[in-house]
Amino acid sequence: MSRDISIGEALKVKNVCFIDVRSEGEFAEGSIPGAINIPLFNNEERARVGTTYKQIGTEAAKSLGLEIVGPKFSGLFNQIRSLSKDQNVVLYCWRGGMRSKYASAVLESLGVRIYRVQGGYKSFRRFVYQYLDREKIPHKSIVLHGLTGVGKTLILQKLQQLGYPVLDLEGAAKHRGSVYGKIGLLSSPSQKDFEAQIVENLSPAEAKGMILLECEGRRLGKLIVPPAVLASMERGYRVLLYAPLEVRVQRIIDEYTKGPNRNIEELQKSTLLLKKHLGKTVTEDLIQELSKKNFANVFAYLLTHYYDPLYKYPGGQSNEFDLSIDCSDLEKAANKIAQWVKSLPEYGVPVENGGDMNANRGNLEECTDGEGFFS
Repeated sequence: MSRDISIGEALKVKNVCFIDVRSEGEFAEGSIPGAINIPLFNNEERARVGTTYKQIGTEAAKSLGLEIVGPKFSGLFNQIRSLSKDQNVVLYCWRGGMRSKYASAVLESLGVRIYRVQGGYKSFRRFVYQYLDREKIPHKSIVLHGLTGVGKTLILQKLQQLGYPVLDLEGAAKHRGSVYGKIGLLSSPSQKDFEAQIVENLSPAEAKGMILLECEGRRLGKLIVPPAVLASMERGYRVLLYAPLEVRVQRIIDEYTKGPNRNIEELQKSTLLLKKHLGKTVTEDLIQELSKKNFANVFAYLLTHYYDPLYKYPGGQSNEFDLSIDCSDLEKAANKIAQWVKSLPEYGVPVENGGDMNANRGNLEECTDGEGFFS
């Protein structure tokens, strides 16, 4: 009832539910996108087993591990059995060791059909490394440029709805790339999960031969955009988006003030970070305007006096770009871009597969806390 499969096979399983049986701490550092964490050991238990393995030996670690897992296995079984009714369950641990072997063996004996990833999460990380560790990604990039508030992310979302391959880096990072970038958003993922989400978007886009994305710098908050993606941006098609100031201001209001109490406190804290650039008096005035909910005044000032001069994009048609589009009407703009994309020679021409499932990469994270046994 159980079957060992490679990470390449696992990533191609349809209607899949990945189960990560590592500790919650390991899971937080990185996981296969969409995976559910059902740990055999919690952080403290894993540390105890690891210490026993190092100080006493394998047999003692096995005994302690089974002692810990035994009482909780009924609950774990019920969770996984429930998931396996409607989905194909693929189970993994750190590197395909005792944790996943034990769980799959017991589940198999209880009649649960399950797949187990050979090499565990480590094999997935190897795949991600292989995909991104290159001069540039194989896709032809179509890069959206434009002043703050023109609607670059909104255009990407509409193009994705139209069936075009999109890589939303800000969405993956849960950060908009400015001092206001975290307002109203959830916590950012780990660097490992950020990279995993990027590869998850790039892999299916190989069939189309290209990827649509927004121009970004090297960092999105605490996260680093992979150099291969940045290099592809630099060599890609350049699309300029533009819109009138009043349209841009309204889009920023719609995006940044839709939280509790219109996110005023967060907006004020972020505005304080610009004091060095705007000056003390201007910053204090903006904070006061925010307290009065005069958002249009604040955002119009920030655009015209800080962000527009910083990014220096044209406010209209420009021959410096491969395509210039007025984004006052997002639907029309997205449709025009879609038609132009379809006319490009690279569109629909598949590119090479980015991941080598059998690659033996160096510099991968080494196991700790007794992973040599319960990995």
